[in-house]
Amino acid sequence: METGLRHADRIFVAGHKGLVGSALVETLQRKGYTNIVTRTREELDLTDQRGVVDFFAKNQVDAVFLAAAKVGGIFANNTYRAEFIAENLQIQNSVILAANRSNVRRLVFLGSSCIYPRECPQPMREEDLLTGSLEYTNRPYAIAKIAGIELVNSIRQQYGREWFSVMPTNLYGPRDNFHPEHSHVLPALLRRFEEARVSGAPEVVVWGSGKPRREFMYSLDCAETIVQLAEHTMLDEIFANRFDRRWSHVNVGVGSDVSISELATMIAECVGYKGVVRFDASKPDGTPRKLLNVDIINNLGIGSAISLATGIKQTLDWFRASAREAGRTLR
Repeated sequence: METGLRHADRIFVAGHKGLVGSALVETLQRKGYTNIVTRTREELDLTDQRGVVDFFAKNQVDAVFLAAAKVGGIFANNTYRAEFIAENLQIQNSVILAANRSNVRRLVFLGSSCIYPRECPQPMREEDLLTGSLEYTNRPYAIAKIAGIELVNSIRQQYGREWFSVMPTNLYGPRDNFHPEHSHVLPALLRRFEEARVSGAPEVVVWGSGKPRREFMYSLDCAETIVQLAEHTMLDEIFANRFDRRWSHVNVGVGSDVSISELATMIAECVGYKGVVRFDASKPDGTPRKLLNVDIINNLGIGSAISLATGIKQTLDWFRASAREAGRTLR
């Protein structure tokens, strides 16, 4: 019988400095959870299995949000393939196995929408997992995440744990990674257009044809959804009815998407860039479309509140403020 997340729980948010992890901490605090445990990378190396076991043994953790991961955009995923599979497997195995050893009651593992097949029917359902070939450019990362999903599901079934996984769509928001090469598409484009506006660059070049479609969700909306799922007491019944206990993961998205060309136009307008936008079709597009089926969260009454245009504006405001604080020239 599931009891859900409780306010008295000692909650470990792994990856609390990242985009989703920081949003989870902010959301938990806003909802009245006060016993939140965090560790920086310097304080706890999540790839060090012995160190992670010691951490759980000493801290009596009741619940875990596993948001820590090595992440990046298409360039980083395709360039550092070995690191993306190896480091993510190490992090996942260390935390998940140590949590099971310490009898952690509630664990939520964060996967990614890239786990679904490249040519997956749209919108992608939870039961579409492992029904086709993956997109090559991010296959190592996807395989690591699939392994984490299966490990969580197997421990759930074998040990009777109240554990499950969530599959967020493409996320963006405050505290995102804005590296021009290693970040995801939305923050990378936001930075590129902002720098082009400031420098007066005559054009901005966007990788790919602009035709692929992507779904985007504001990070704080995603965190709110994940926490509400963790609080829910009937997930086991939902998993049993929909997947015959084969899976225990839930898609988290907004249910609509835009083309990369449309996204670039929205960002250029928000930033105030007046130059030319050119698409370089010689660069890879990645998966043609990634739209999630979000029937489960919709049926539970959990939805997204912030529109893409509003979210881009709020993210731009945060980026400009952080640039000013860091003393950069963007203004």
